[in-house]
Amino acid sequence: MRILKYLLLASLALPAAAYAETRIAVVDLGAAIFGTELARQRQEELKKKPEYNQLQAKYDSTAAELKALQKKAEEQGMTWSEEQKADYAKQAEYLRADLELTARKLESEVRALQGGIVRELQPKALEALQELVEQEGIDLLLRADAVLLAKPELNLTARLTERLNQKAKGR
Repeated sequence: MRILKYLLLASLALPAAAYAETRIAVVDLGAAIFGTELARQRQEELKKKPEYNQLQAKYDSTAAELKALQKKAEEQGMTWSEEQKADYAKQAEYLRADLELTARKLESEVRALQGGIVRELQPKALEALQELVEQEGIDLLLRADAVLLAKPELNLTARLTERLNQKAKGR
């Protein structure tokens, strides 16, 4: 009976010992890619494009116009006739529609930029990640968004970003 207890305890301790030696890390591949100098440079280039600036200026002016219209309605709306209220509603709806369309165009520009950055850097990121995993002796790598809590030293994202920056410089 005593031997059975020892065997049972030993069998329970064996998997724990195996887990204790397992090196686990987490990484946010997207954050690593978009944290690179190249990604920041591309984002700055987008902000300098005349088309993007025109869209941003249109968005800002439309938002300001809508806000001013709403303020006017708050201040004077109680004295408006039904026709004035209908005109206000129509004008506000047009401005909201313009604002939404401009916002979608801006988002489309940003998504296109992000897609291009990912297409360009993802192969390098996966290669750099594999090198980092081998160098660090990582047995199990998890996506950072799939982990509830991890010690900061287990997160490879910053080291991956550094490695990507080095790879980009050494093109």
